[in-house]
Amino acid sequence: MAAVGEQGMSAYEAARERTVQENKRKMEALNLHHLSAAIKMAPKTPSPMVMPQIRGLICLPHPAMRCHFFDPCSSLNPLITRTPRKPTDSIYLARYGSISMKARLEATRKAEELESELDPEVPSFVKAMLHSHVVRGFWLGLPSHFCDTYMPKKDCIITLVDEKDEEFDTNYLAYKKGLSGGWAGFALGHGIRDGDATVFQLINPTTFKVHIIRAASDDDDDEVAE
Repeated sequence: MAAVGEQGMSAYEAARERTVQENKRKMEALNLHHLSAAIKMAPKTPSPMVMPQIRGLICLPHPAMRCHFFDPCSSLNPLITRTPRKPTDSIYLARYGSISMKARLEATRKAEELESELDPEVPSFVKAMLHSHVVRGFWLGLPSHFCDTYMPKKDCIITLVDEKDEEFDTNYLAYKKGLSGGWAGFALGHGIRDGDATVFQLINPTTFKVHIIRAASDDDDDEVAE
């Protein structure tokens, strides 16, 4: 080791060399070199597991790591449960053939004619069936003026009675003025299709008698022509 103050070393360099040598002596006295080496050789302690926070998902890490989805609407008790859906080919293709605009209008005309023959003292309306009513979504909006005049002001169960007097419960959503849960079961069970027309007759405050008018498909027209 060169002596401090060696010839050719500036005053600054000499002072710096003295500081370096002093620090080395202190580290050796405190055994810091061995302590630093021991820390480097020690096995690393794994950091505690941090569970991801995902909106709408509650994870329980112990003991089974089970995850449960949180439904913000679960506190709202549904009026009735949803009807299990069937495959599309058994829903929509149960009756083959496309429906022309002429056939749609004819079905609606027949429904209006049927309504005119019903008791005028019993409120009723005609509803033409669309794709969203009977294929995807299964939401049936009712005429706004009819709901304002005759329907309950709060959500409730509305019973649909078919032409065989069989009853089907549905959810009526007052603020949206339409039928939700249960309507799919009625529509699928009766094979109602886009293009058909229906007559809803309010036989009591929470019960509709439903008459279904089938629209003729283009295939039906071809068979008649032959």
